[in-house]
Amino acid sequence: MPHADSALIPSGLDKAAFWTHVHEQLSHLLDGQRSWVTNLANASSLIFNALQAFPEFGTGERAVNWCGFYLNDELFPQPKFSAKEAGQDELPSRLLLGPFCGKPACQLIHVAPGRARGVCADAYVQRKSVLVHDVDAYPGHIACDGETKSEVVCPLLLTVNGEQRAIGVLDLDCLALSAFDERDQAGLEKIAKLVVDACDW
Repeated sequence: MPHADSALIPSGLDKAAFWTHVHEQLSHLLDGQRSWVTNLANASSLIFNALQAFPEFGTGERAVNWCGFYLNDELFPQPKFSAKEAGQDELPSRLLLGPFCGKPACQLIHVAPGRARGVCADAYVQRKSVLVHDVDAYPGHIACDGETKSEVVCPLLLTVNGEQRAIGVLDLDCLALSAFDERDQAGLEKIAKLVVDACDW
């Protein structure tokens, strides 16, 4: 099957069946590849395009307008050369923009104590999913796209030496209020685990 066909959606699926289908398609797409850059790029594309093909969301006023990842900056390669002055303080803990589909997005999100704010930071720091029916009513919401009305964010949780740590988040935005529900959250949490397990970090 061509890779692009993994985003095709059979007709007649309810939300639970939709997320089961996306999970299955993604597991095949990630099979045999351990690069997190490659896998997160394909994951964001598959989820985004599958949602556009799913009548519950589609491409109209209920469209998901952004799907992607923010990752702990420690996962990114360190530069060999930099214009940074010697002795300049290191930046505090933050998430950097990773692979995504949608309009240009915020480049970084602070997660250090006292600086963390927004849905992604809360999901990351609390290590639990955050479902937001109205982003304008969410304290500290960071508006990357003013058209976004609702959001769901799931943490990426990796177990290392028996200790669970957050390494990033999977973030989805929608043009409609209250677009996401607990079925979406449950499906995305399973996808987040699949992605974490499929990659070398």
